[in-house]
Order: sequence, then structure tokens, then C-alpha cells
Amino acid sequence: MKKALYSGSFDPMTNGHLDIITRASKMFDKLIVGVIHNPNKVPLFTPEERVEMIKKLINDLPNVQVDCFTGLLADYVNAKKFNAVVRGLRATTDFEYEIQMAQMNAKLFNPGIESVFLMTSPEYSFISSSVIKEVVALNGKVDGLVPPVVLKEIKKKFSK
Repeated sequence: MKKALYSGSFDPMTNGHLDIITRASKMFDKLIVGVIHNPNKVPLFTPEERVEMIKKLINDLPNVQVDCFTGLLADYVNAKKFNAVVRGLRATTDFEYEIQMAQMNAKLFNPGIESVFLMTSPEYSFISSSVIKEVVALNGKVDGLVPPVVLKEIKKKFSK
């Protein structure tokens, strides 16, 4: 069985993330969406809130599950015996960062674990979680850029 991990902070989940999940789910027998704590970011949502939102969004993808973890990605990947790690790419700046991480992970992963890169669909290439949060914080509209359930939760957070 080919098992892959698609990890990120997903704070919040965007339609670009969901697009990668949907496409990757067709490539692997099992796909785990791994919500990771990134110490370099100030989160809007708790890990538990992110997991719950993602569960609602992947309900129609039977081979996709959600998990939450902390620490080094390679440690999680090795311990859970993944075959691949899926990463989404939007632009050349993503590629520069992701190739550096993939090369480091290649040294840390158990033998046979591959990094798989999927280009985001063009309509989502400009979306990032950070931009979504900034636009909503300034009362801008992000309809169509995030799933409706996520939009509802973002608006609740910013109304407080």
C-alpha cells in the first residue's frame, strides 16, 4: 500500500490546499493530511480547530485522514512509515524553499521515501494562508479562495 503525507500548518486551509489534497488522494492508496505546529508562525486557529475543519472538508475522500504532529517532519514520516511526502508548489519562490527542504529530508528520511511535488492549479497560485488572514483582518472578501466552512470560522475569529 502506498501511503503519503501532505503536511502543513493549514492556518487556514485554502482552496489551493484542498485542490492538492484531492489530486494527491488519487495518486496514493492512503493520504494523511498532517497538521503541524510551525514555531515560526503565529496561528489563528488551534491545531484541534484546524483538524476539525479539515475533517469536514475531506469527508467525501475515503482514503484521506487527518493527523496532527509536532517536531521534525522526518521523524514523523519515518515513524509512520510513509512512502512519500506531497508538497504543493505555487511559484518559483516555493520551489527554492521546497527543494532545500526536500534535499535535507532526503538525508533524514528512511531509504525509499520520496518527495512528490504537485503544481497548484493556476486559479489558486496566488493564494496563501497568510494573505487570506491579512485580507480578512482588513475586512476584505476571500469568498471562493477558502472553503465556505473555513470562511465562516475565519469570520468568527476576526469578529471577536
